[in-house]
Amino acid sequence: MQKILFITGSVNQTSQMHQIAAELPEFDCWFSQLFTDSYVLNFFINNTSLLNGTVLSNYYRTNSEEYLRKHGLQIDYGAKLNSYDLVVFCSDIIVPLRVRKTKTIWVQEGMVDKYTLLSKLVKALKLPSFVCGNTSLNGSSNVCDVYCTASAGYRQYFAKKGTDNKKMVVTGMPNYDDLQQFLNNDFPYRNYVMVATTDMRETYRFENRPAFIKKAVKIADGRQLLFKLHPNEDVERAEKEIRKYAPAGTMIYKSGNTNHMIANCCELITQYSTVVYTGIALGKKVHSWFEIDQLKKLAPVQNQGTSAKKIAQMCRSYINHTGNKEDFDVQKALVKKAPDFFAEQLVVNY
Repeated sequence: MQKILFITGSVNQTSQMHQIAAELPEFDCWFSQLFTDSYVLNFFINNTSLLNGTVLSNYYRTNSEEYLRKHGLQIDYGAKLNSYDLVVFCSDIIVPLRVRKTKTIWVQEGMVDKYTLLSKLVKALKLPSFVCGNTSLNGSSNVCDVYCTASAGYRQYFAKKGTDNKKMVVTGMPNYDDLQQFLNNDFPYRNYVMVATTDMRETYRFENRPAFIKKAVKIADGRQLLFKLHPNEDVERAEKEIRKYAPAGTMIYKSGNTNHMIANCCELITQYSTVVYTGIALGKKVHSWFEIDQLKKLAPVQNQGTSAKKIAQMCRSYINHTGNKEDFDVQKALVKKAPDFFAEQLVVNY
């Protein structure tokens, strides 16, 4: 049986890989947290706290593997147990050299950080993408064989940043391809101004949080405020700051379904967060540190939750491709009819 390795990161990335693997029952699917063969990076991971805010850290690996075990999925951290016929990445910022010998597919899992002068310098000097310290070059390294993007807008964006347009195909993005479903929810509050924060400080980036809170208060203009904290944030610090600078009665959530909260808000304020696309898809007035018009062009396609199935079909087509990597036509592969075995499975499961 052919083997596929899915590379995981955050719980969001892990759940998306799980959805894709679930559409590939005829393959032996395994999972590994993002890893590196670099002695330097592994030294920093194991002996310092410098990478604690990244998906290379033990914190993210622990959460990801907890999810995998909960769902009874097979774990092969570092790809040490098996040889694989295909490796599916959620980030191309780090792609170990030994894995590049295998067929590879990159899957977009969220928005990428803002492209800055540092991003441009790293790209121009051909330095490793991780030197940026953020996700601004995710999807732009051109090292994977196939790139599955969230939208036509993102395909154009990655092409401009250096990824071969012939490698890319628009599949949609699991977890963000059926956002209308969240309108039906049991979250008890409605018609508030919602603020979705980020973990910039936890990932060693500067943020003036008091100023951001004050700006949110100004936008709310007396309306009820609700803050949903990023899962990686220092909750005690964040809550203390909100209590100091926001009006009494401001609601603060450190957990819960963020999409349900967005569905019930009247206005959404974000920083650098993929959840802004939920607000856009649901017709909310949104605020972001990205340009709103640009975000609307990049917004993930809404295909009623079929992205995982489309990406799985790409995996199936590519793993069975017998020619050279360069000869694989990603556009034709997506529209190929699934094999009879898979079609029969769909009928039975339905």
